Amino acid sequence: VFQEMRKQECHFVNGTEKVRYVERYIYNRMEHVRFDSDVGRYEGFTPAGEKWAQDWNSDPEILEQRKAAVDTYCRHNYQVSTPFLVERR
Repeated sequence: VFQEMRKQECHFVNGTEKVRYVERYIYNRMEHVRFDSDVGRYEGFTPAGEKWAQDWNSDPEILEQRKAAVDTYCRHNYQVSTPFLVERR
């Protein structure tokens, strides 16, 4: 059995004051490549991941979309989910 997973994570500090977006590509429990908005580019952790990171980092459109995910994905979803998650008691 093979497992392939792509995880998108939003890390919030003090509401939306400091937001970090992380996207991970995992195959069979091994992380191959990661985008971290604090770093601003993809990082590879295996030979295949290094190749993918190099390809994706050379495409300015892909990098711009991932950097924008802090606002378009994280902050957007925070605003939508806040009444259900933060203010719930």
